[in-house]
Amino acid sequence: MKLMKAAIEEILSNIESATEFIDDETVNEFMKVLTESKNVFVMGAGRSGLVAKAFAMRLVHLGISAYVVGETISPAIYDDDCILAISGSGETNTIVSAVDIAKNRGSKALALTSYPESSLGKLADCVMKVKGRTKIDIDDEDYIKRQIDGNYVSVTPLGTAFELTSLIFLDGLIAELMQKMGKTEDDLKYRHTVLE
Repeated sequence: MKLMKAAIEEILSNIESATEFIDDETVNEFMKVLTESKNVFVMGAGRSGLVAKAFAMRLVHLGISAYVVGETISPAIYDDDCILAISGSGETNTIVSAVDIAKNRGSKALALTSYPESSLGKLADCVMKVKGRTKIDIDDEDYIKRQIDGNYVSVTPLGTAFELTSLIFLDGLIAELMQKMGKTEDDLKYRHTVLE
């Protein structure tokens, strides 16, 4: 249980320190692009993809037309749309490739990444840095040896800190969007699924 408690403390510490990277101007630009786009496309690979889906659901609850890239019902992206890509490393091939396609079609691109200077960061119109240990921070060669020796550089596996901090950041962004759009929790409940 000691390791589990240490992991939880490390995750919470990363989330708490995330606010130091939140720039009001960037948040305002994110909100402007999200609310002015005809459709918002969201994407991430693996667990970042789950974070993207959770955010898309909240956008729909707000009345914003949102799609998850890769789902069969996603339409084509156009110049009056935007794409929000979530990638800790900013180098995930499928993410970078999709954003490149979206940009070539004239859409705006928003990025959440730990590496603003990454390929994704360079493609995006607006980048929010989300601090977190990502898979590229791991020295694979020494990882198992460190674990056996009890020398834990991090007790959170792979991109956990980035993914959970991204989820918290995007939920905070929903709160800002609610206020900006004059929406209440009742408005969100109205659009919540009833087919469950």
